[in-house]
Amino acid sequence: MILFIAGAALFIFMGYGLFTLSRKRTPQEFPVAWEEILSNEVLFYQKLSAEKQAFFKKRMMAFLAEVNVEAVQFEITDRDKIFVAASAVIPIFNFGDWHYNNLDTVLIYPDYFNADLEFHSEGEDRNIGGMVGSGQFENHMILSRKALVFGFANKTDKGNTAVHEFVHLLDKMDGETDGIPEFLLGKENIAPWLDLMYKEMDAINNDKSDIRKYGGTSEIEFFAVASEYFFERPELFKRKHPELYKMLELCFVTGVSA
Repeated sequence: MILFIAGAALFIFMGYGLFTLSRKRTPQEFPVAWEEILSNEVLFYQKLSAEKQAFFKKRMMAFLAEVNVEAVQFEITDRDKIFVAASAVIPIFNFGDWHYNNLDTVLIYPDYFNADLEFHSEGEDRNIGGMVGSGQFENHMILSRKALVFGFANKTDKGNTAVHEFVHLLDKMDGETDGIPEFLLGKENIAPWLDLMYKEMDAINNDKSDIRKYGGTSEIEFFAVASEYFFERPELFKRKHPELYKMLELCFVTGVSA
């Protein structure tokens, strides 16, 4: 979800480093104790060769050295850090040593939240699992801990909230978050992407697609939702949506211009 954060939310961010840039640190060694969680709970990692798993872990630690990952009103755990870092690496795994230059801080809330960033029980419409900020809150991401964990707990669904939000950041790399990943596809592939996207959005909105309905709400959300499916259930996605699969494969695997 893309959201402009304003008003009462300001005081929350001021306490979590909004006005200080994250300092790049030397990556630490991957903790041995993290291997069990990563191997057992991150399906993407499980499917990699030993050599690629080593690279995945290296990229995780590089991400954690560059981006602050902080918890709001609870004590962050190793599992939280692993899931955030893994979510960041999955979309860019084939990009070499590419870095998220448009992200400084990831804040993890204990529960789902609303547009006013309220996550307590008295807050209404608390149904947001993740978002990236804009305006004065540029370079920040908020994730619900419940959504973060669920994205890795359910091995048969087609979604992952954290991966969804990191895809929004990739979408923005061409200067605009618009659901048209020109930075990844190249200009020559934009027209076929648009044709496929609008065709599939129409199918979603007419209950003729297994891509979840949120993908039919806008071009921005379609790209992120389809990407979740691509990473979570690649075999099923390829079988159900072969043309769209090829286009996202071009984005994330074979045709990277990053």
